[in-house]
Amino acid sequence: MTGLQGSILMFIHSEPFAQSLKKVFVASGYRVACVATETAALAALKESLPSLIIVERQDGIAPLLRQLRSAANVPIVALVNESDSCQGDEWLQDYDQDIDLVLCNQTPRQVVARVRAILRRCISTIQPPKHFRAGTIGMDIDRHEVTVDGRVVELTPKEFQILHQFIEAPGRVFSRQEMLNRVWGEGYALEEHALDVHIHSLRQKVEIDPNEPRFIMTVRGIGYKLRV
Repeated sequence: MTGLQGSILMFIHSEPFAQSLKKVFVASGYRVACVATETAALAALKESLPSLIIVERQDGIAPLLRQLRSAANVPIVALVNESDSCQGDEWLQDYDQDIDLVLCNQTPRQVVARVRAILRRCISTIQPPKHFRAGTIGMDIDRHEVTVDGRVVELTPKEFQILHQFIEAPGRVFSRQEMLNRVWGEGYALEEHALDVHIHSLRQKVEIDPNEPRFIMTVRGIGYKLRV
């Protein structure tokens, strides 16, 4: 396995199929979250935005699909596994506003191959922004520069990465563990208190009054968010 390719959220009732599919995705370099209930799917989506969502065809899924589509602008792939016939095209017509692709009777390796192709197309067509602004805070990715009220402030590499996560998703609440995973990597063992130390230092540099922050807000019991 080389570098991580992205993250997949799978909403699949069949535990054996979910685990076999997860195994192939993980071996291909993807992070995978498997859920079996609608509540768990929405909670996982709120915790961390995936690169792509996979759902298993089932009756009554329309409300969940609408919520997933509303909450995440990422590809949604439906899996249809039927031994006698496959009516994926007809099903797609019913949900064409919420599903991007229906895969019928695919093996786990075939599913991974199709997902890889979808994500590759997404990456090639989307140019990430190079400049961000939140209130009086500006960030230039190419120049690795942050300004506050027009003046340049010097950030450490980790402070820059933390602010980058915040400013890409203003208003979104990041748990301490999620921010640690995003900045240091999931395999890096680090106490959550270490993030608090970096947040404190970052506030000293971007807040007018670090004791009464206007931008980097603490969400008690969860983590932090950037208020704009």
